[in-house]
Amino acid sequence: MIESYHTIKGKAFGEYREKGSKFFAYAHHIESEEEIKEWNAFYRKEHPKARHWCYAYRLDLEGKMFRANDDGEPSGTAGKPILGQIDSKSLTKVLVLVVRYFGGKKLGASGLINAYRTSAANSLKEAKIIEIKIRSYYEVAFAYERMNDLMRMLKHDELKIIEQSYDQQCKLKFSIPIAEQDKVLQSIGKLYDIETKHLYTT
Repeated sequence: MIESYHTIKGKAFGEYREKGSKFFAYAHHIESEEEIKEWNAFYRKEHPKARHWCYAYRLDLEGKMFRANDDGEPSGTAGKPILGQIDSKSLTKVLVLVVRYFGGKKLGASGLINAYRTSAANSLKEAKIIEIKIRSYYEVAFAYERMNDLMRMLKHDELKIIEQSYDQQCKLKFSIPIAEQDKVLQSIGKLYDIETKHLYTT
C-alpha cells in the first residue's frame, strides 16, 4: 500500500536558451486534468508569439495517468524528455509545460531533447518538493455522554478533526495518515457503542 508520495508545492519557473531559441518551463502542482487544460490555455494566451507549448504530467499515485505532448515538435523530442525529469524525481500530481520561442536555427533532434530536458530540470530545481502522506477520512457517530472517552481515544499528533456536529446523535469527521489509521481505529473499537464509517482515502 502506498502511504505517501512526493509532489511540488505551488509552482516554479526555469529556462534554457540555445542558438537563439528560448525555452521557458513552468512547473505546477495539479490535482486534476481540468487544471492541466486551464494552465495550457493560460500559457498559450500568455505567450501568443511562441512556436510550441509542450508539456508532460503525471497525475495519479499508481503512475497510470500521464501524458507527454510534443505540440508539433518531432515525435519524442519534447514531451518525453519533460516527463523524464518528472519521473527522475519520482514526482506525481505535477505538470511541467515548456514554451518555446524559435530562434531561427534548427537544433536537431538531440538538441531539442537536451533543451526540453534541461529547461524542465531547471524548473523542478527551483520547485519545493514536499512529501504528502495519504490520509483516510472517517465519520464517527456516538452518544454525547461518550464524548470525553472518544476525544481521549483520538489524541494523536497527526489526526485532524474536519467537522463536528452535536444533535440528537453526535458526529465527528476526522482524517488520519493511512500508516497510523489502524492504531486509531483499534482505540475507537474499545468503545463498543461507537460506530465508525470510512468515507474515502486521498
